[in-house]
Amino acid sequence: MSSYDVIIIGGGPSGMMAAGRAAERGRRVLLLEKNRVLGKKLSITGGGRCNITNAEMDVRTFLDHYGENAKFFFSAFSQFGVQHTFHFFESHGLPLVTEAHKRVFPRSQSAEDVTKTMKAYASHSGVTIRTAVRVDGFIMNEGKIVGVKTNHGDFKAENFVLATGGLSHPETGASGEGFSWLRELGHSVTEPNPDIVPLTVGEDWVKNASGRTLSFMKITFGEGKQKFLKVGKILFTHFGLSGPLILNSAHQVKKLLKDGDVPATIDMYPDTDVVTLRNRVLAVFDANKNKQLKNVLKECVPHGMEGAVLEQLDTELAEMKVHSVGKEERLALVDRLKAMPLTVTGTMGFEWAVVSDGGVDLTEVDTRTFASKIHPNLFLTGDVLNVNRPSGGFSLQLCWTSGYISGSHV
Repeated sequence: MSSYDVIIIGGGPSGMMAAGRAAERGRRVLLLEKNRVLGKKLSITGGGRCNITNAEMDVRTFLDHYGENAKFFFSAFSQFGVQHTFHFFESHGLPLVTEAHKRVFPRSQSAEDVTKTMKAYASHSGVTIRTAVRVDGFIMNEGKIVGVKTNHGDFKAENFVLATGGLSHPETGASGEGFSWLRELGHSVTEPNPDIVPLTVGEDWVKNASGRTLSFMKITFGEGKQKFLKVGKILFTHFGLSGPLILNSAHQVKKLLKDGDVPATIDMYPDTDVVTLRNRVLAVFDANKNKQLKNVLKECVPHGMEGAVLEQLDTELAEMKVHSVGKEERLALVDRLKAMPLTVTGTMGFEWAVVSDGGVDLTEVDTRTFASKIHPNLFLTGDVLNVNRPSGGFSLQLCWTSGYISGSHV
């Protein structure tokens, strides 16, 4: 049985970071990856551009994006945070650029370059890399982890880093096998679900607007005390809604979906009050009194949305001359522009998710080192942890942080 100081299971971002860091500290490190290449998911992230991190340099402000989990990470992000990530990549020959909403990308705009940088870091640090090796579980001796079973034999080590990731992008081989091993080891694991994911909608008008984007709008989800709203860009698709605003709303919407379909409304003119919008529509009508409503509508609605609005109107009204449209119909049209109704029926699957939520409860992890509190020689990184976070670089930063710190303590 081959023996090492550290075995890293999973060759994604946190796994490669942990391996490289441990090896540069002089540890004998074995990195096991079931795919034939390292970083398969990393190479496609961010639409192939890789949103490496978010350039929010204030640790507390950055951690606010992790919600109730923020309290676990002050020590970790003080040890290795956003500034450290900038220094790491640029010192390894990968210049970074900061774009809208503080999202950080490689200057080359190539996710593959990020993967190459991480591969080089692990390799040059002295990591033994084995690809196409499937880990089948841990080997235990008197309650302690002493090795791993694989399709290429057993491997022994003093310490282990589990970096198998979550269930998003199953086409990259993501299967969440690490979660079942962790349950066997006595950890509490929240069942993974697609997160940062598009929403499915029941109404045909949404699907018929597929490909259209509203760059500035307000969407309100739910009713009563559970109601919440977001403002920003929305993309209509053949199944429902997508775009950064929707992706980052998905976690809250999923909570509402537990009680059934979620009613929602879209305000196409969030910066215009009802009275002002009524006057604007009336002015358009006065200038086009003898035209059919359907031919005037494009001057009253956001570009490309006239078809969607027409579907909300009676056929008879759409064919009517503008001068024949009564006050009630005009008011109803404006009300519709301020609150287009739709019904969220669910989310798309793991193959559409930027990340999946679920994983090990953080109360069972020493987040100063990312060591398991149940098995101190096992370290847990990245998407193995149950941490909800928005898109915009926050997911990968967790990978860099947890990988580097675990590699510093094994």
